Amino acid sequence: MRRDHLERLWVPDWPCPVRSILGQQRRGGGDPTMRLGVGGRHWRAARTPAGPVTLAVSDLRRDGSVAAEAWGPGAAWALDQLPELLGAHDDWSDFEPRHDVLARARRHHAHLRLGRTGLPLESLVPSIIEQKVTGQEAFAGFRSLVRRHGEAAPGPGSEVGVALQPAPETIRGIPSWAWLAMHIDPARSRAVVQAASRASAVDRLARRPLSEVEDALRSLPGVGVWTAAEVRQCAFGDPDAVSYGDYHVAKDVGWALTGRAFDDTELADYLEPWRPHRGRVPFLVGAAGLHRPRRGPRMAPRTHLPARSHGLGRPRA
Repeated sequence: MRRDHLERLWVPDWPCPVRSILGQQRRGGGDPTMRLGVGGRHWRAARTPAGPVTLAVSDLRRDGSVAAEAWGPGAAWALDQLPELLGAHDDWSDFEPRHDVLARARRHHAHLRLGRTGLPLESLVPSIIEQKVTGQEAFAGFRSLVRRHGEAAPGPGSEVGVALQPAPETIRGIPSWAWLAMHIDPARSRAVVQAASRASAVDRLARRPLSEVEDALRSLPGVGVWTAAEVRQCAFGDPDAVSYGDYHVAKDVGWALTGRAFDDTELADYLEPWRPHRGRVPFLVGAAGLHRPRRGPRMAPRTHLPARSHGLGRPRA
């Protein structure tokens, strides 16, 4: 077998719900870097410390194993990291539900865990793009970035429709008008470019103690508490990370557990008894599909960013 095409059979010590855990890393249903359930497997394209990789992972098989294949220079790295990606590191033993709703959610989703990629920059770029916009805008902006400036994934990745995020040097070279054509405003594009300019330092955070990660992330221009929490969740599987500042999280947790929507301050006070597992509370509320009733109209995408720029025509969002 070639070194850039490797296979692994991994036997988790619990009934691992592969698709659900991998889905934590997906940026909307049209995420170009991931495709779930294609040809009986789940596909992911990533830039690892060893180079690009296409990873294909099976669902849990009848014998309790998970089969994976990887192509590209990052194949060995991705297969070594597979258990962490699927939540093998995540320990719920010290978590106390403290509420009947959470206890029921935990029983119904007993095998769900937090996965982690170990790739901070991979999570940071889309998290910045998702700042302070509707989900529709956020996911469309990231799709456009990957489709316009990303690269073909190794091996069969292109055939199944997954692509790599742009390399940091590519991001640094994208002109301002091209960001606008992707409906990514100057504040967010500057933050993405500045993060890409510090790509090596950002990815070195994977080797630092978890207690240091938030401050290090928030020292980057344009990265606040919400963005840092999103990266901590995806790249580090941090059970204490809470996305304060999200339009829905505080309201939905408050409604699900008290019958009254919270603001961020109320959510922070309410979650304090769960430290260092505060992030598991909104995680379980989301897993159970609990959210306050949506009575008003959906927030509309902004329309003031140009749909056409420098003759490029309509963005491929």
